[in-house]
Amino acid sequence: MKKPEESPLHWSMHKEQTAGYWHVKLLLILFRLFPVIILRVLAFPVGFFYFLFSKKGRTESRRFLQRATPFVTQPGAAQKCRSSIGPLRHIVSFSLTLVEKLESWGGKFQFKNIHFQNDGIEELIQELENGRGVFLITSHLGNIELLRGLASFNRTGVSRKTPVTAVIDTKVSEKFTRMLKELNPQSSMDVINAGEIGPHTAALLEEKLAAGEMVTIAGDRTAANGSGKNLMIPFLGEEAPFSPGIFYLAVLMKAPVYFVFALRRGDLSVKPEYDMHVHKSSLSFECSRKERFNQSSLLAHSFAALLESYCKQNPFQWYNFYDFWLKEA
Repeated sequence: MKKPEESPLHWSMHKEQTAGYWHVKLLLILFRLFPVIILRVLAFPVGFFYFLFSKKGRTESRRFLQRATPFVTQPGAAQKCRSSIGPLRHIVSFSLTLVEKLESWGGKFQFKNIHFQNDGIEELIQELENGRGVFLITSHLGNIELLRGLASFNRTGVSRKTPVTAVIDTKVSEKFTRMLKELNPQSSMDVINAGEIGPHTAALLEEKLAAGEMVTIAGDRTAANGSGKNLMIPFLGEEAPFSPGIFYLAVLMKAPVYFVFALRRGDLSVKPEYDMHVHKSSLSFECSRKERFNQSSLLAHSFAALLESYCKQNPFQWYNFYDFWLKEA
């Protein structure tokens, strides 16, 4: 008899996807000792063992790929999603991405391997050059650490060093964040716990933006404490929950808002090249308090539509290994 699937959990209830701290510490040591190509090769067996021994990883990967398959734009990719080894491809792709996160934070990722598209990148660079801060809404699709890591090494095309503040759930990603800080102690990235956002932290973010800095936050995670009512937005055939607080915070800051996606040109390539997509929101945030809720809802819908579009093109680069459509925290 076929065993029932495990009951889905809210993302904040899942253990961190990276290994324990000492395993991550070993990876960091290897990163310092060996050429990156060795780590990329090792990502394949590491991903394979994770596939073998993580039932939760296999289950959530298969759950997503089955849901995404009808919407995948390329027939070849859709066939890979339906394959019994689709979750293995998904997990190995994630392993390779972890290595590239280290590359970026260690200053070893080649800037020439990031291909900025003919979209909003020039305007983003110009705003930073003019000393204006920007609010970036990212996701767990692809590898946004490239932009954050390159910013720390002043390799984003901006003539001045641009500090970055990342708003993340530090309880869930504590080990990986700790590792990145150890890898690059001089990093200009500050971390603010998403669970502690309040009037004081909002004022701090306003100060950082006024000083011409970048603030980043992932728009595809709902509140870990389950507080507030989520926005239910159509996403890959069914309504999915998006956090209203993330988009309300963006509106509240009154800074230019950009959606940023960094996507691999090959899911399993050991010679990674990325397409960086930058989209500026056309919404105006100079509005009354009453209008902010409407503007934040429109902003969330804009983000969800872009996220869906890129998911259809790159299903194996979706690294939210939990049931994204779960409506209860």
